[in-house]
Amino acid sequence: MQVGVAGLGKMGAAIAARLMECGHEVIVWNRSADKAKPLADAGAKVATSPAELATHADTIVTILTDAAAIDAVYGGTSGLLSGNVSGKLFIEMSTVRPDTENALAAKVRAKGAAFVECPVGGTTGPARHGKLFGFAGGSDADVARARPLLDQMCRRVEHAGDVGAGAGMKLAINLPLMIYWQALGEALAISRHLKIEPARLMDILADTSGASTAVKNRGANIAQWLAGGDFGAVTFNLDDARKDIRTMIAEGKARGVELPLIERTLACFDEASAAGYGQSDGSGMAVYWAGRQKA
Repeated sequence: MQVGVAGLGKMGAAIAARLMECGHEVIVWNRSADKAKPLADAGAKVATSPAELATHADTIVTILTDAAAIDAVYGGTSGLLSGNVSGKLFIEMSTVRPDTENALAAKVRAKGAAFVECPVGGTTGPARHGKLFGFAGGSDADVARARPLLDQMCRRVEHAGDVGAGAGMKLAINLPLMIYWQALGEALAISRHLKIEPARLMDILADTSGASTAVKNRGANIAQWLAGGDFGAVTFNLDDARKDIRTMIAEGKARGVELPLIERTLACFDEASAAGYGQSDGSGMAVYWAGRQKA
């Protein structure tokens, strides 16, 4: 299958590499062309514009920063929808509000193409090995058409409902994790006086009912960071987490739902970003908060 991937951030690049490994002919595009080089070296074709990518691909996968990026990549004279895309399939995987996906779906369908949203849970490791959790939104027929490809990217795909339902589920599953990083920082802050070595402390915390799967996976990295070392590869940075939190809050307000915990968490993330943690791993929220407190 000829698959186009637009948006080569950490997740997009990992997904493109996975699809190449599965035997697809992959064509890629990114606003910053240098990010396409590793994939080009591995055999991917590189499009000079979103329009060119859409012309040469049967299925187009997009995973972009936010609603503004979606508008820019899909719209305009050289956008994905600028040419004849009738009969093609678009799979949109960005983390945005449901309203954004609904508006985009209408534009795609007006051009005679099919549209499925499928934001995913997971980071670059799962993305590279086809182990993401996909939250699909779209018609039964369109999701069925997309499923063979989604199954190569995801260990599990849940058809959440019509377009917009996938975006809603993605915001819901990310919300507790964002709060968890702040909660972990507070737990570390109130245990500092115990002087327990970081690796041992993280092992204890990860082996309790209050731990999340994320800390079980990243506990060793966090312990190394707490001990003054380097965290390692960043899979999802704190500033990207802030963007997602703002999206959650906007969705809550639009639906008349109070979200006091995540609103307070955003303020804490903003403080950490201002202190220089913005490009650090999102779990750095816990490290920042623990170190911010007086011993």
